[in-house]
Amino acid sequence: MNTFLVVRRELADYFATPVAYVFIVIFLALLSALTFFMGSFFARGQADLSAFFQFHAWVYMLLIPAITMRMWAEERKSGTIELLMTLPLSLFQVVVGKYLAAVIFTAISLALTFPLWITVNYLGEPDNGAILAGYFGSLLMAGGFIAVGAFISALTKNQVVAFVMTAAACFVLIASGAPIVLSFFAGWAPKAAVDFIASLSFLAHFTDISKGVLDLRDVVYFVSLIVAFLFANAIAVERLKAE
Repeated sequence: MNTFLVVRRELADYFATPVAYVFIVIFLALLSALTFFMGSFFARGQADLSAFFQFHAWVYMLLIPAITMRMWAEERKSGTIELLMTLPLSLFQVVVGKYLAAVIFTAISLALTFPLWITVNYLGEPDNGAILAGYFGSLLMAGGFIAVGAFISALTKNQVVAFVMTAAACFVLIASGAPIVLSFFAGWAPKAAVDFIASLSFLAHFTDISKGVLDLRDVVYFVSLIVAFLFANAIAVERLKAE
């Protein structure tokens, strides 16, 4: 119950400022522009949303840090983290509550792209199961980015530093499976190491889900990463309490 109180508090903070609305507008405008122009949504002549989902990782890389940069950095800078820690809440409840609030906010933004789903159903007969899986995978991937950003935000008081570091970490997680990156390691690193680096790629795991292939390994990857970074987030916050 206390976790949901934290979620409600954080969501209220998001929508109390214009930042939330600006984020949603930019998110929708950027995804729509990329889908219709770079993704050639109409020119492809296919009744699916692959042109839409292929840009999600890169849009999240740019915008998710804007959500997470203030998550803990603002609390540290304003000194409200001490007040937060004195409330009858466990560290787990606070960390998970803040995380869930960011995920819910992102889910709201993602849900507002429903006109594209309606459009593709109007124009043809798409595999709606695959589209639903794509939305699920997109939210899982966003959850991974948010967990990374929350952890980084707990490491600094400076929101700009948190933004830049999170964006850089997200880029590494996206690009780790790119051929140019793998070819760099392939020349000298063992094959097992190269395969491990490739397995870290968000794109590799998300692409399969967005095609409607719900492989348990992809889901476990995202869930494991989220749990690991939330645990690291809790350790970072616990360290702050000891300072």
